[in-house]
Amino acid sequence: MTCVQKLEALRKLMAKQNIDAYIITAADPHISEYLPAHYKTIPFASGFTGSAGTLVITRDFAGLWTDSRYFTQAEKQLSGSGYELVKLKVPHTPEYIDWLHQVLAKGATVGFNHQLITVALATALKDNLQQHEISIKNVDFINEIWIDRVGLPEEKAFLIGEEAAGLSISAKIDQVKAALKINQADYHLISTLDDIAWLFNLRGNDVDYNPVVLSFALISPHETKLFIDQEKLAQHDIDTLNQQGVVLHPYNGVLEALAALPENADVFIDPKRTCFGLYQQLSENAKVISGINPSTYLKSLKNEMEINHIRKAMVYDGVALTKFFKWIEEHLGKEKISEWSASQKLEALRAEHRSFAGLSFNTIAGYNANGALPHYSVTPESDQEILGDGLFLVDSGGQYLYGTTDITRVIPIGNCSSTQSNDYTLVLKGLIEGSKLIFPATTKGYQIDAVCRKPLWDYAINYGHGTGHGIGFFLNVHEGPQSISSANVDVAFKPGMVTSIEPGIYRLGSHGVRIENLVLCKPYTSTEFGDFLAFETLTLCFIDTSIINKSLLESHQLTWLNQYNQMVFDQLQAVLSPEEAAWLKEKCKAI
Repeated sequence: MTCVQKLEALRKLMAKQNIDAYIITAADPHISEYLPAHYKTIPFASGFTGSAGTLVITRDFAGLWTDSRYFTQAEKQLSGSGYELVKLKVPHTPEYIDWLHQVLAKGATVGFNHQLITVALATALKDNLQQHEISIKNVDFINEIWIDRVGLPEEKAFLIGEEAAGLSISAKIDQVKAALKINQADYHLISTLDDIAWLFNLRGNDVDYNPVVLSFALISPHETKLFIDQEKLAQHDIDTLNQQGVVLHPYNGVLEALAALPENADVFIDPKRTCFGLYQQLSENAKVISGINPSTYLKSLKNEMEINHIRKAMVYDGVALTKFFKWIEEHLGKEKISEWSASQKLEALRAEHRSFAGLSFNTIAGYNANGALPHYSVTPESDQEILGDGLFLVDSGGQYLYGTTDITRVIPIGNCSSTQSNDYTLVLKGLIEGSKLIFPATTKGYQIDAVCRKPLWDYAINYGHGTGHGIGFFLNVHEGPQSISSANVDVAFKPGMVTSIEPGIYRLGSHGVRIENLVLCKPYTSTEFGDFLAFETLTLCFIDTSIINKSLLESHQLTWLNQYNQMVFDQLQAVLSPEEAAWLKEKCKAI
């Protein structure tokens, strides 16, 4: 079926069940960022493949609500689909709720799959719509029309040892139980796959780019239940879990387990990371305690063992990136190199290391105008040969045993304009200012965000995405609770957090610049004014200096840049061939 035919089929089902509006979310029952193929409902229905968006269908309108990162992509992919692009004014905001108020009459019914929406969003929908005498209903029309829908993944899973994770499973569970005691909770439901992976030292291949396993966990002071397809696990891993006090149950058994909890149980859930369908299994008399999963905080604070492994992964990644950029420089003009072939080459170079476990996200390789799309994904139709003059942006990352990387670099191709040079230098200034920041221990991400943006604001330039996100330990490339963005996230930075810093400038139709490193938050000093923290840069890849406009850099920024490039050379030269080391030395030469 075409997207138009699917839309017609959905409207027939809506009419049959008296549904006036149907909402399709980009989610699974675990509220994952990257979805198993079984849950990619928005690409199936509309053809839009971006990672953020919501479809809303009424009897006479169908729209995709998404943010500025995907406007250009959505306009192309929605063409002829029957869906229109609705541009969000504020990212990550369900603005379609107010729209539903305006277009639906009193007594109308809005349907959506309760398994694919968070408690927080479903509650907001329910409360807001009820004020206008509009009701909600649990329906799943997608499953009725998706004839060849793939099943749930059956990939094998495995445990990582304490020598890699730094803590045993039982020790981590004890930390979570301590948090439950503080919150006076009898039970704690965990749905998010990276939280579960961290807690049980569990890794797998059920989701592209994220080494996680479909599972749920239910924890009480006296028992820890893990709901998972046991066929995924080897017997020795099952034995290890049992020895650590974990009781295994079938994956779908979580619904029955929640329904069987005592009626007046105190249950701790994260409303932004738990689906509404699970929440509804609880007794009406249950007391729900809301908050961020304790494991989300705990896994953000990397221990010394994890940090040591991450440092090794940065070396592996730095070697691959050095070889990649050397290859581009030496082969450009001698053979055809496109965005797609360059992406494939970089993945192959990463895969040369025995600890490589896959990409941490789909590589963004954009030349000139494609680089101006922050979340560009090359397709056979959009693939552009890297030829002529301009800028080539590469945002990529790898999963290693054990470590996760995420890095963006921009290199010049041929001659660059003064605007491109200035943009590159201003973005670099933003990266440097954030990287060398010394800040009080109470500092939140939105405060750091302003520091990184100021060099761009000075020229009335801004960018539409956040400046940084947390990074997992051989886990999700995007994790919380910390972030660096303008959003008022009430989470202070703590020692042990690994975060990206990635300012950018995007000129549609021309070029894009983004430079990204990962940094480790560390104690800096204590004075009469309190404790202060600082960042240590972990990423090991040279920053190209050939197109910098030195007149825009202050002396302390130039010093940081030269010291950083020297550090990159010092840490990588021993693991490169003499020819590669000589090439890198030239790239890292002080300016």
